[in-house]
Amino acid sequence: MALNLKNDIVFKAFFSRKGNEKFLREFLEALLKIQIKDIIITEEVSLEKLFAEEKGGRLDLLAILNNNMTVDIEMQVKKQPDFIERTTMYGSKLLAQQIGSGMDYKQVNQTILINILDFNLLNVKDYLSETEIVLKKHKDYIVMKNPKWYFIELPKFRKIKPNLENKLEQWLLFMDDYDKEGIKMAESKNRTLKEARKMMDFLTGGDELKRLREKWEIERNWDRQIAESRGEQRGERKGKKAGMKQAQLEIARKLLSMGKSVAEIIEITGLKKEEIGSLKQQ
Repeated sequence: MALNLKNDIVFKAFFSRKGNEKFLREFLEALLKIQIKDIIITEEVSLEKLFAEEKGGRLDLLAILNNNMTVDIEMQVKKQPDFIERTTMYGSKLLAQQIGSGMDYKQVNQTILINILDFNLLNVKDYLSETEIVLKKHKDYIVMKNPKWYFIELPKFRKIKPNLENKLEQWLLFMDDYDKEGIKMAESKNRTLKEARKMMDFLTGGDELKRLREKWEIERNWDRQIAESRGEQRGERKGKKAGMKQAQLEIARKLLSMGKSVAEIIEITGLKKEEIGSLKQQ
């Protein structure tokens, strides 16, 4: 799998990285059509740590905007038959998590779920869809606004001629990483996007680490396919754990050969000091 923003691990590591708030702010301002004065990303996670700890579940990015809006963003490449049900339940969960004892319901943040999809989900032509709950006989009467969903379907976006003056479409070109010429044009018109490119190159750079990460992705997907075909959930867990450990050790060996310190390798791989010590002896 290519190391671009359609990789959910890279997506979260890129946008959660401290100092990258301006990238997420510009994308969200373009999508939500609001001014964001304050943005808090709930968890900063390094790319290396995500590769070491990723558990195969939902890998999303949670941010608080202007202290009154909770936004959850997910990059989803593989189509799942129960995707609508899953994101509906997750929206309800995000609302419920905000309710404290004796709390006024009006204090609950506006909650928005943004699903960026590398597959077609909805039977409409538009690549961008926004939900509203309206009355059946009065479609213009909005009953409930919380939570709200945005669905961005990248295959439909690829079929249009993007407006290179539109910041949302500039960012979607960058995320999709499909139209190389369009991406270059978008970056030439948007200084923030050009900075984002430099950050992406830094974040995913290093030929050897890139090779190891891509190998890790292949092995992880292969293990999943085998486990799914056999229906062996226990075997999936054991196989995945063993594969992850092997990948951690392989990365650690490479980092040792690059002269990285034990402390740095522990931070990147999540291995124990004793495990790295054994590798050094080998």
